[in-house]
Amino acid sequence: MDSSLSNYRTPTHVLPLLALASLLATSVWFAVNAVLPSLTQMLGEEQTPAGITIAVQLGFIVGTFVFAALAIADRFLPSRVFLISALLSAGANYSVIWLSESYESILVARFLVGFFLAGIYPVGMKIAVSWYPKGLGLALGFLVGALVLGTAFPHFVRALGQDWPWQVVIQTTSIAAASGGLVIWLLLGDGPNRPVSGELHPKALIDAFRSPDFRASACGYFGHMWELYTFWAFVPVWLVAYQQWHQIDSLAISFWSFLIIGAGALGCAGGGLLTPRVGPAPIAGIQLTISGLCCLLSPLIFLLPLEAFLIALLIWGITVAGDSPQFSALNAVNAPSHLAGSALTMVNCIGFSISIISLQVVEWFATSLADQWLFLLLLPGPVIGMLYFRPALMKELTD
Repeated sequence: MDSSLSNYRTPTHVLPLLALASLLATSVWFAVNAVLPSLTQMLGEEQTPAGITIAVQLGFIVGTFVFAALAIADRFLPSRVFLISALLSAGANYSVIWLSESYESILVARFLVGFFLAGIYPVGMKIAVSWYPKGLGLALGFLVGALVLGTAFPHFVRALGQDWPWQVVIQTTSIAAASGGLVIWLLLGDGPNRPVSGELHPKALIDAFRSPDFRASACGYFGHMWELYTFWAFVPVWLVAYQQWHQIDSLAISFWSFLIIGAGALGCAGGGLLTPRVGPAPIAGIQLTISGLCCLLSPLIFLLPLEAFLIALLIWGITVAGDSPQFSALNAVNAPSHLAGSALTMVNCIGFSISIISLQVVEWFATSLADQWLFLLLLPGPVIGMLYFRPALMKELTD
C-alpha cells in the first residue's frame, strides 16, 4: 500500500452512498421473480422461479469472465463502468415489458441483466476497496447487505401495490438501477486507493487452492452459494405452499418475501460491525451453521404455527446471506497476492455456477416432492461447506 494512504481516513459519506447505489443498482436481479405469477397468467403456462433465476445467474457468470478477461474495470474508471452497466441492466430489465409474450425472449432479457450486473456487483466491490484501504470487512458487510436489500426490493414494490399492473415493478426497478449508477458517477466516484487486478490467469484457482486457508474459505463460500439463491428464489413458492397447506385465508406473500430476503441485510451489516472484534471466520461459520440447521429443520418449520413459521424464516433469511461478505473478505485475504484477482474471479464464477445447479435440482424435485421437504435439498451446501471450512475456523479460534 502507498505510504501516503497509511493515515488515510475514508470520508463518512462514502459508505452510505456505496450502500445506496448498490441497493438501487441490484434491484433488477429478482425483478421478474416478483411478478412471475402475473407473467405466468399471460404466458398461459406454469413457470417456476428457477428458469428465470438461472438465466440471470448464467448471464452474471459470463459477464464476470468477460469483464475480467478484458480487464474492463482496470482499463476504464470503475465508477464509469458501474454507471454504464447500471444503465444497460436497467434497459435489459425494462425490455421484459415489451417481450412479455415470449418466455424465451424474457430469458434472453434476464441473461443480459445478469451480464451487466457483472459490471455492478464486483465493480462495486472494487470501488469499495478503492475507498477502504483498511476496514474492508465492515465496508463489505454493508455493501453486500445493500445488495440483499436490492434483491428483496422488487417484492417490496409488489407488496405496496398488489393491484398495480405488474409492469410497475419492472419500471420501478429499472429506474432504481439507473439511479444507482448515477449515484456512483455523480456523487461518489473512485477512491484514492484504486486497485489493479492484472491479467486473468485460468490456472490461478488451482494454484491458489494449494493454500489450505484459501481452500477452506472458498469451499465454505461454495456451500453458502448452494443454499443462498435457491432459498431466495423459492421463498415465495414456500410461502404459497404454507398458505395452502394450512388453509390460511390471507398471507401477504410479497411483503413477507421482502422481509425474509431483506433480513439478510441485518446479517451482513451486523457481521460487518462485529468483524473488528470477532474476526470474519467465526461470523461466517456461525451463520453458515445456523442456516444449515434451518435447512435440516425445514420440514418441521413448515408445520409450525404462522407466527413461529415466519420468525424461523426471518432467522433463516438473516443467516443465509449474512456469511457472504465474510467469506468474500476471507477469500480476498487468503488468496495469494499475485493470483488474487484471477482466483477471486474464478471463485465467484464457480459459486454462481453452483447456484444454477442447486436451482435446477430444486426445480426438478418441486413437482414430485412434498412442499415441506423442498428446502431439505439445500442441506448439502452448508454441511459440506462447514466440513471444509471448519479447520480454518478452529485455527482462528485457537490462535
